[in-house]
Amino acid sequence: AFAVPGSLATPTGGYAYDRRMIAELERLGWQIDVVDLGEGFPWPSDETRARAWLRLSDVPPGRTIVIDGLAFGVLPEAVLQLRVENPLIALVHHPLALEAGLSMQQANILRTCERAALIAARLVIANSAETARHLTNDYGVAADRIVIACPGSDPTPMAQGSRDGIVRLLSVGALVPRKGFDVLIAALAMLADLPWRLTVAGDRGRDPETAARLDVDIARHGLGARVTVLGAVPPERLVQLYASVDLFVLASRFEGYGMAYAEAIAHGLPVVGTTAGAIPETVPAGAGVLVAPDDAEALARALRRLIENPAERRRLAEAAHAAAGQLPNWRDSAAIVARALEEFA
Repeated sequence: AFAVPGSLATPTGGYAYDRRMIAELERLGWQIDVVDLGEGFPWPSDETRARAWLRLSDVPPGRTIVIDGLAFGVLPEAVLQLRVENPLIALVHHPLALEAGLSMQQANILRTCERAALIAARLVIANSAETARHLTNDYGVAADRIVIACPGSDPTPMAQGSRDGIVRLLSVGALVPRKGFDVLIAALAMLADLPWRLTVAGDRGRDPETAARLDVDIARHGLGARVTVLGAVPPERLVQLYASVDLFVLASRFEGYGMAYAEAIAHGLPVVGTTAGAIPETVPAGAGVLVAPDDAEALARALRRLIENPAERRRLAEAAHAAAGQLPNWRDSAAIVARALEEFA
């Protein structure tokens, strides 16, 4: 059984990982029942929490249950009961307390809950070596209980870029504080003298307050004619966006892996990002420029350098193109999980 918080179709990297991992495991012959734990995680209502417990307890005894970390980490009482009859695997995209925008009290609550819940997991699947290090160093999860299965990438068309002298920028991610769109807009406001356009593709419904703040920032800096915020887009449209721009930029405050960065690399795009979390592991050396998170001036300098210098963009694009073939693929990542499940069984 594979338990996810809410709809598996939710347009974020974590859910995309879950969807693809389920599909690849089924291709390898595994029979998987998807269990919807309800909406509102990691802050579920009492009603949602009770319903999640009922759905998990309906899984037949002895059957292995993989639970997405967005829910696993805030259900310590449920998983500690559940582990008596069901082997449990936690799938951790990134520790919940590292989400940006939390108060200290909220972060402490999530950290305490997730640490208690992880005790119940016989195995933890982490999406990167960075996430695994956090689990070992900060949450006390033994290294031999962790399996690293990075998100995969598919072969994709190389970006063709623009042809009109305007440098097209793309930023992809749900509109939540962790993605740093406020920092990106502040940086671009310093580059009004340069020929650029930005497209933002990402779910506006995850955090309406952050989405509204982004709209205000764009208007306040007079960038309404140069920044397009699309909201969530279907996968085929996202492929078109990657293929039609010159530069990928995302000012994340933390990433457990950074699937959008990997997608940009897969399309042979130069990347401007931050040094937060696993991003330096995801973006190969030479394929991008990384600056400290929350540093709008450093981000602006990096963007200015690449917008003004087509030769530098080409150099980074060539490195990204070369690195694209070395990215992990979904079949290999699913095989890692399948081997762990077989040994686990």
